[in-house]
Order: sequence, then C-alpha cells, then structure tokens
Amino acid sequence: MNRPSLPQRLARSPKGALCGLFLAGLVLCAILAPWIAPYDYAAQKLSLANSEPSAAHWLGTDEFGRDLLSRIIHGARTSLSVSLLSISLSVLLGATLGAAAGYFGGIFDRVVTMVVDLTWSFPEILLALILIAILGPGLHSTAIAIGIAYLAQFTRLTRSQVMALKGEIFVDAAVAAGASPARILFAHLLPNAMTPVIVAGMLATGDAIVLEATLGFFGLGAQPPVPSWGAMMSSGTAQIFIAPWIIIFPGLAIAATVIAINLFGDALIEALDIRRPLRDG
Repeated sequence: MNRPSLPQRLARSPKGALCGLFLAGLVLCAILAPWIAPYDYAAQKLSLANSEPSAAHWLGTDEFGRDLLSRIIHGARTSLSVSLLSISLSVLLGATLGAAAGYFGGIFDRVVTMVVDLTWSFPEILLALILIAILGPGLHSTAIAIGIAYLAQFTRLTRSQVMALKGEIFVDAAVAAGASPARILFAHLLPNAMTPVIVAGMLATGDAIVLEATLGFFGLGAQPPVPSWGAMMSSGTAQIFIAPWIIIFPGLAIAATVIAINLFGDALIEALDIRRPLRDG
C-alpha cells in the first residue's frame, strides 16, 4: 500500500487541516485586499472617529474615522509580505552559506561560523533595531533587517545537516563519478538537507510577524498611511480607554496568525516525521 502524500497526511491532522485553511484564507485575503476590503484603508471621516463596531463598520473605526476591518485586511498584506520576503531571503542566504561552510570546512567554515555566532549573540529585536537605525525606517529596511536577524539559525542548521550528510554513500558515489564540488553541493547535499530548514523557516515566519509588528509599533516599519498591524496597535495605545477595539483587533489578528503558523508547523513536522530518526536513535 502506497504511503499517503504530504497533503493527505496534513489533511488527516485536525490542527494541520484547520490551520492550513486559516492560513490559506489569510493569504487569499491579503492578495485580494483591494477588492474585498469594504472601505479604502486611508479614507478618513473624522465625524466617525472612534466609532464602536456596528453594521456599517464591523470592527469599528480608529481615531481618524478609518474603517478598522479594511485596515486589518490591508495590514495582513503588509505583515505577510514583509515576513515571507524576509524569511525567504534568510533561508536562501543561510542555506547557501551553511551548506558551503559545512561541505568545504577549513578557514571558510571558521569565518562563517564566527560571523554567524557573533550575530546570534544579539537578540533578533536588537539586531533588527541596529540595522534599521543604519538603513532607515520603511518596509524594505524592515524586510532586510528581519532577514539578517534570522540568518544565523538557518546557516547553522544547514551547516549541521550538510556535515551529517557529506559522509553518506551517495556523496562518495558522486565524487567517484567525477561530479564537481558545486554539483555535489547543490544537486546532492543541499536538496537532502532542506526539509528541516524549510520547516524551521515556516515556524520562523510566525516570529518574523511578531518582530515586524514590534518594529511597526515603534514606527520603524510601514510608514503612514500604509497599514501595519503593529502600527495600528501603537496608535491604539493612546485610545485604549476610549476605543479599545483599535488595539484589540489588530492584536488578535497577530495572535491568531502566529498561533496558526506554529500549529501548522507542528503538523508539518509530524507529517514529514522529521523527529523519527531521533526517536529511533
């Protein structure tokens, strides 16, 4: 009997199926934000400032009378795009550096490990703040800062995977067949090392969303009038006793997204059975 495919295994997991559907819906909302948002996210109507949730404005309005639901939908586009871009950048660079360091070793390995350990000694938020102080605030700077902040973990993870794999028989066979080091690295070692790296990237995306929201809260991420969940929460702190929904609903969006990503990541680990070698050993 054939083993079920990865989507089938994920579908059999309640948390995998539910969280996968939630995340797919969130991504769809982010893509279709201009068409499904009930109002223009930047449209101000001061006469409706701090209005409570109602039939006209399901989640209420902010201090400028802007529809909160529309801003949260557009904020999903900001948070997801920045987080996915930064983690993709981090995985790509980290996997390349880690694979090369693990395979070639020597001085290159020592230099990469030293630099990576140096960046890993700083908390991600502190490293991101330092980089944005150099690059300046904005979405591009935020994506670069988050990508560099998470670079160390993917570099070290890929390096350890490649070091464990380079003594396998299929590598010796490739060497005996006359394959170049680049072909061995990118055609044989890296594809076999990427599964745990991709899963780690999936889980790190939730952390990146929180970090992006934190930077937005400090005014270092998306600049007005572009909506960001973190920036919305920051503006809501001044209205917390007048219009608490301004800070509550963006906070719930962040919490629900991060929880869904983490639960889906756990389901993905179980479906791929990544922990099996550890249990069998």
